[in-house]
Amino acid sequence: MQTLITADAIATRVQELAADIRRDHPTGVHLIGVLKGAYVFMADLTRAIGGDASIDFIAVSSYGSGMTSSGQVRLLKDLDSSIEGRDVVIVEDIVDTGLTLTYLQDVLRARAPRRIRTACLLSKPTRRRVNVVVDYVGFAIEDQFVVGYGLDYNERYRGFSSFAFDPHLDLRAETLGAWAWARSRPELRRHVENYFVARREDGGEAGALPIAAAG
Repeated sequence: MQTLITADAIATRVQELAADIRRDHPTGVHLIGVLKGAYVFMADLTRAIGGDASIDFIAVSSYGSGMTSSGQVRLLKDLDSSIEGRDVVIVEDIVDTGLTLTYLQDVLRARAPRRIRTACLLSKPTRRRVNVVVDYVGFAIEDQFVVGYGLDYNERYRGFSSFAFDPHLDLRAETLGAWAWARSRPELRRHVENYFVARREDGGEAGALPIAAAG
């Protein structure tokens, strides 16, 4: 793993973002963390903002292949309380295509908050497919597959205190994503599963990618 952004740099930037949010919301702010990836950022940001911050969480699932989003988004966990008339900041871990965030902003805006803004710790501007507004951005990065500080690969590496990059994860994530897409197509599913079984029995590399991980 190669360190992309150190823990000290992240801590400093979170404090700066918190100061900006406090300045823009002098009477208090309601933070909505997007699960799962934003949970570490959400915790640190909440502590840095201080006592005037209340919190809630929301979870969505975006379908696509590997690291790409198809734009089909499903709400998995809704908010626990109303946001009507409140000053809201959506807290995202990373914004790439902007499709999921656009969906979230539209859903929450329809619930009549007084004001809604968005904070993200990482942004991949070269990946944008829609023009989405992000009011507070921690770091702009290249199109790399990043783990750590809440971001995962196959539910691993979330506990890293820094952001890390491994070019091998890019390839493996794309491979798993391609298989996941193929298995989602009824006409391809049987062929994909047969391939995995055959490669595993032969000791081939594809056999090292469990069928369950691709689904």
